[in-house]
Order: sequence, then C-alpha cells, then structure tokens
Amino acid sequence: MDSVEVAAAPDAGPGPAWQSKCPWGAHNTTSMSCSLADVMSEQLAKELQLEEENAAFPEVVAVAEGPFITGENIDTSSDLMLAQMLQMEFDREYDAQLRREEKKINGDSKVSISFENYRKVHPYDSDSSEDEVDWQDTRHDPYRADKPTTTPRKGFIGKGKDITTKHDEVVCGRKNTARMENFAPEFQVGDGIGMDLKLSNQVFNALKQHAYSEERRSARLHEKKEHSTAEKAVDPKTRLLMYKMVNSGMLETITGCVSTGKESVVFHAYGGNATEDKVIPPECAIKVFKTTLNEFKNRDKYIKDDYRFKDRFSKLNPRKIIRMWAEKEMHNLTRMQNAGIPCPQVVILKKHVLVMSFIGQDQVPAPKLKDVTLSSEDMKKAYYQVLNMMQQLYKECNLVHADLSEYNMLWHDGKVWLIDVSQSVEPTHPHGLEFLFRDCRNVAQFFQKAGVAEALNERELFNAVSHLNITADNEVDFQAEIEALEKMNEDHVQNHGKKLPVFSGDGDPPIYAE
Repeated sequence: MDSVEVAAAPDAGPGPAWQSKCPWGAHNTTSMSCSLADVMSEQLAKELQLEEENAAFPEVVAVAEGPFITGENIDTSSDLMLAQMLQMEFDREYDAQLRREEKKINGDSKVSISFENYRKVHPYDSDSSEDEVDWQDTRHDPYRADKPTTTPRKGFIGKGKDITTKHDEVVCGRKNTARMENFAPEFQVGDGIGMDLKLSNQVFNALKQHAYSEERRSARLHEKKEHSTAEKAVDPKTRLLMYKMVNSGMLETITGCVSTGKESVVFHAYGGNATEDKVIPPECAIKVFKTTLNEFKNRDKYIKDDYRFKDRFSKLNPRKIIRMWAEKEMHNLTRMQNAGIPCPQVVILKKHVLVMSFIGQDQVPAPKLKDVTLSSEDMKKAYYQVLNMMQQLYKECNLVHADLSEYNMLWHDGKVWLIDVSQSVEPTHPHGLEFLFRDCRNVAQFFQKAGVAEALNERELFNAVSHLNITADNEVDFQAEIEALEKMNEDHVQNHGKKLPVFSGDGDPPIYAE
C-alpha cells in the first residue's frame, strides 16, 4: 500500500497571530508517513474528535442529576434515540432549576411550597442488556415484603385532599401483611410476590392468635416428647438410666418392648453379673413408669390417703408422684415376695425405672389369664390359687390389690402370678374395702364365665377374704355397709389419730391398730 503524505504544522514561529491559526496561511510543512489503516481507524477518529471538542468548548457545566448519556453506552444511530437523549438532559436541567427555586423560596419556613407538579423527568427505558440487572445480584429480595411507609408523629401524611391518616384501610392492610413476617417459621403465610395484599385488622388478629396457639402447642408437644415417656419409647433421661444399668454390668443387653399399659412400658433385658447383695435373674423386665399423667390421671387417690406416702405426697409435682408410684410397687412386691405369693422379684429401683425378674421364657412373656386356654381342672386349680392369694394378700401382706382382674394375672409354670401392684393399698385406706369388693367382683365374674362351678359370687368372696361377715341381702345394702365401716374408721382416725381394729369378724383380725 502506498504511503500517504500528511502535512503536519510545526511549532509556530514569530509572525502574526492570525497566521498561526489560519488554515490557509503559509507555513512550513514536514512530511510524515503513515498507513491508510491508521487513517481509517475509528478509535483514532474518536480521539481527534474529542480533542477538537475540548479545544472548542473548554468549559462545560456538569449537571448534578445523574451521568450524562453518551454514545459510548447507547446506540446513537437512530435520530429518535438522539432526540430522547437530548430531551432527557433538558428535563434534568429544568428540574434542577426548579429545585433550586423551591429551596430558595422555602428556606427555613415550616410552611413550604412544592413544584412537584411542574417537573418533567420521566423514566427512561433502555434496550441495552448492560442496563438490566438481575435481582439476585442485588440485596433486594422479592420474597420479602416491602416495609410500609411509616406515619409521622402528627398522625397523617399528604396534603389537601390527598391526606392519609394512620387509620386508613389500605395503609393498615399493608402494615398487617408486613407484620405476618413476625409469625413463627412453622406458620406458613406464603410469599405474595407481585400481589398488593391488604389484611383487615379482624383477619390479621385471627391469624396472629392462631399462630401463637400453634406455637404454644408445638412447644408443649416438644416438651412432652423430651420430658415424658411415650408409647413404646422413652425420654432422654430414662434412656440414660437404662444405659447406666447396662454399662455397670447389671444388665447385659436390652432387647425391646414386650408390653405397654396405661401406666407403664415394659422392656425385656438379659441379666448381667450378680453382685454380693443382689442376685440378677437370667431374664429381667424393666418397667418404665410413664411420666405423663394424661392416660392415668387418678393415681393420686391411691397415694394421698396411704399413710406410707401421705406426708410426701404433692399433687403439684407430677414427677414426684410417678417416683412414689414406682416406689410403692417396689414395697408392695417385697411384701408379697416375703409372704410367698408368686410375683416378680424386685432387682433394683432407679427413680421411675423398676427392674424385676421376667415372668416368661426366651423373651416371650407369660400369657395373661384371659388369653390362655385351660382345662376345667386347671381353671379350678387357678381359682383356688387366686382365692388363697387374695387371703394371703389381705391377712399376711395387709394389702388390697385394688386392680385385680384376669388382665393382671399371668399363667406360668402351671400357676398364677400376680403383677401390677403399684396401685395396691392397705385395708385401712379410706377406699380400701371398696377396692377389695371391686376385685372380688372381677374375679368372681371371670371364673363363673370360665365354667368353675365352685366359684363364689362377689359378696361371698368378699366375706371369705376379709372375714367381715356382712349379712346384706342385695348388693346396694352390701356396699352401704362397706361405706359405713370405712366412714367409721376414717372418723376415728381424724379424732384419735390411729386405726380402729373394729373391722375384724371371726378369726384373725385383718386390720391392725397402728
């Protein structure tokens, strides 16, 4: 490519001033060679244009309202775009002048005027992808409701007919929608993106009350789960007690749950190493008393009137009641074991966890008397054994089972075993004779239905066990005499502070003076 000679003006020497600036003036030239690509370069042309503009307009007043829109970031090939750009700059300068005038007129006055209605700036939409910003790149979260405009202390905003008070329905509705974010995370309120939601005070108050109720309910459920035994499960404190028994060597392993009831959960375990003072049976039953009173709320009537626990009873502390309940069963089983009555052997008591010998074999518990099928001879044998155990329990152990039925009697090794004696009370209990009569009714009805011809009815069985010889013709009078005896004994206790030995009939007295 041939070189093109470009004339360059040297430094102006002495001469007339007009001659140095006149393009037609005569001056010395020096030749400079450059390629045609440099002459046609767009970047070079822009630089030369900027130099000429700076030389022609050395002082340009900068507009404070935002950056000037130039051709570097906007496509200026369209005449319409250029016209919009020029109009935008004119509007910004005009608005700046209005603000200066407004500030000059208002000054520090409390009453102000505004030229807001005369301003001309409009939003300018650009088709350039560089101006589009994704919301994820900013701190604005569309799932977060915009904070409502706060109302000043004077109680209203706006002027003239556009005045809005803090009691405005729309303002209150938007504020209530924003306040829903303060609800518990478990309470689903939705996102409401792109929706101008307005909740009335009535709806918001109802939702708030429901959210608080759900929060309290979830807290109660969590506390109940953490601090109470549930169906076939134990709380962390109970689990820790069981772990300690295994770690100490008392138990070898805990296999699983074998029975559940209204008051306890029973687990099977294999016994560990025996100690000097304790003999650990090969198979053990771990009875965990439920630490919630929801399923068995009438425990207190079996404890508060029992003189052994009367001074320690506190209805305001249910966990103490449960520990006393477990301790009560341990003492009752010990009495029965000393009297030779077939029952589980107590191993150890830790708070509300009672370890006993397992009635059964190879992790299979012995069947209840209601579930086992016996021959007529075995059923007759079981009846007389139960009658003998009730008499022993009353005379030798000075106890009334208080919940004796076919559900609390097991059949194992050809004989009947008594279980669940935590509710057992002494006959001197204010309701002891009533509990005994209820036990007699349950036993008599079961064996009569089983076909035992020798089975006594409930009144005959009651007299056979207690030797009180109450001679009433019907059940109503019979129970009335029982209540009269209990009332007489209770009055004597309140007046003299000791039990009355007046319940005895023929034979040894079943109730002893304290």
